[in-house]
Parts: sequence; structure tokens; C-alpha cells
Amino acid sequence: MLVVIDTNVLLVSISDRSKHHWLYKAVIDKKIQIAFTNDILAEYEEQISAHWHPEVAANVIRSIIELSTSKPTIIYFHLNLIENDPDDNKFVDCAFAANADFIVTNDSDFNVLKQVSFPAIKVVNIEEFKAILIKEKIIE
Repeated sequence: MLVVIDTNVLLVSISDRSKHHWLYKAVIDKKIQIAFTNDILAEYEEQISAHWHPEVAANVIRSIIELSTSKPTIIYFHLNLIENDPDDNKFVDCAFAANADFIVTNDSDFNVLKQVSFPAIKVVNIEEFKAILIKEKIIE
């Protein structure tokens, strides 16, 4: 399963004390694939550095890049589907270019994608994604 993970979700899943740590662990344990662009990695690094520490950010970025299940993605089309927060479009464009199964986010700005028939980009929040992974027996 290939996903694009929004920064807000990644941030809450890094700590092993978080109830959402299962997501980061699923990525690190290669149970799911993660697609990303350089812009997404830059945002991850900026936000993790601000919320945790630059060293934590460097370790997270390095671990994502080095995974055999990671999919570096190049964007050729800018769909501009999210008008409320245009900066979120980098995640949409990555999902489209990588042909990702889902964007995992808790950001309501992405709900506009549920009204777009083409391209069909599925958006789920972290709890919905967990339920999908449990149903598919990817995690317990």
C-alpha cells in the first residue's frame, strides 16, 4: 500500500509515546510504502525541527529516504485542487504522480478532494487509515 503522509500526521506519529506511533512504525517496518517529494521532505524537516529537534528531524528524514519501500516522486503536474491552503497541494500532486492509494491527513482542507471526480485521490484521516490497515491485516 502506497501512501502520502501529511506533515500533521507524521508529527503525531514519531514519538513512541504517541497513540499514533503505529503509523511511523508501519513505515519504518516496511509494512506500507511512503511517497514523497523534495518539497515534502523539506516541510517534514522544518516542522519536526520546530516541534522536536533538528537532530530528530535529520534522523526521521534519513530513515524515510533510506527505506527500500520509500518512493521518491517527481512532480510534473500541479493540479491546484486545494484553494484554502495552496501549500497543501504538494501532497496532492505527489499522490497523483505516485499513484498513491491514500493521502493520510487530519487537515480538513483536503476534504475538497472528496468532491473531485478526476483525478480520484482518496483522503483518510489517521484513524480511518488505521482501520484500513487492521482490516487488511497489515497491522494488528
